[in-house]
Amino acid sequence: MTKDQQPTYFINSKQSVFSLNLKEVWDYRDLLLMLVKRDFITFYKQTILGPLWFIVQPLMTTVIYMIIFGNIAKLSTDGVPQILFYMSGITIWNYFSESLTKTSSVFTSNAGMFGKVYFPRLIMPLAIVTSSLMKFAVQFGIFLLILLYFVLFTNDVQPNMWMLFTPVLILLMAMFALGMGMIFSSLTTKYKDLAFLLTFGVQLFMYITPVVYPISALPEKFRFLVYMNPLSSIFECFRYAFLGSGSFDLMSIMWSSIFIVFILILGTVIFNKVEKSFMDTV
Repeated sequence: MTKDQQPTYFINSKQSVFSLNLKEVWDYRDLLLMLVKRDFITFYKQTILGPLWFIVQPLMTTVIYMIIFGNIAKLSTDGVPQILFYMSGITIWNYFSESLTKTSSVFTSNAGMFGKVYFPRLIMPLAIVTSSLMKFAVQFGIFLLILLYFVLFTNDVQPNMWMLFTPVLILLMAMFALGMGMIFSSLTTKYKDLAFLLTFGVQLFMYITPVVYPISALPEKFRFLVYMNPLSSIFECFRYAFLGSGSFDLMSIMWSSIFIVFILILGTVIFNKVEKSFMDTV
C-alpha cells in the first residue's frame, strides 16, 4: 500500500461495548438480505408443505388451544370468539419466541463462519429477527382475514384506531427478543446448559404472558404481577386494538418500553464484549 492509498475498512477490537455499529451493518446490508433469504429457504427446503407451514402451524395451534383452554379448561376470552382470541395471541407470541430462541444460539450455531470471515456480528441476530418477521407477516395476514369475516358478518369484535399502533408493538417485541437473545447467546458460549434452560423458560414464560387468557380473568390483586412482564401490556394493547377486548394502559406501555430499551442496551454491551473473545470458549 502506498502512502496515498487509504484502507477501505479498519478491523479492530477497540470499539465501544455500547456501539451498535449501525453504519457498518448498513454497509453489509446485502449480507443481511442473503442470510434472511437463506433462513427462509433452508428451513422449509425438505418439507412436504414448505412455506404452507406458515399457515398450517398457527391454525393447528389455534384449534388445539380452543379445545384445551377454551372448551376443557373453560378459560375466559372476554366475550371474543375463541378463534380470534387465541390466534391473536399465538401470532405475536410465535414471532417473539422464535426470534428469541434462534437469536440465543447465534454464537454456537455460527462459530464456523465467525472463525473464517469478518463481518459485523450483529448482522446474525438482526437477520434472525428479520426472517422471523416475514413469517409473522404471513400469519398476521391470516389473522386479518379471519378478523375481516367477523367484522363483516358479526358484531363480536370492534377494532379501533389503535391498530395503527401495531408497528410500535412489533418493534418493541423485536427489540425485547433481540436484547434477551443477545444476552443468552453470549452466556451460552461459556455455559451451554443455559440453552436447555432457555427452552424450558420460554415455554414457562408463555403462561405468565396473557397468550391463552385475558388479564381480566385473573384476580385483581395478582394482576400487577402479570403487568411486571413487559410483554403483557403489548398483548393487551394488541387485542384491544383489533378485537376491542382487553385494555390499553399508556403507563404500562411506557414501563414496557423503558424496560425493553434497558434489556436491548444490556444485551448489546454483553454481545459486543463477548464477540471479541468467544472463539476461545465456544
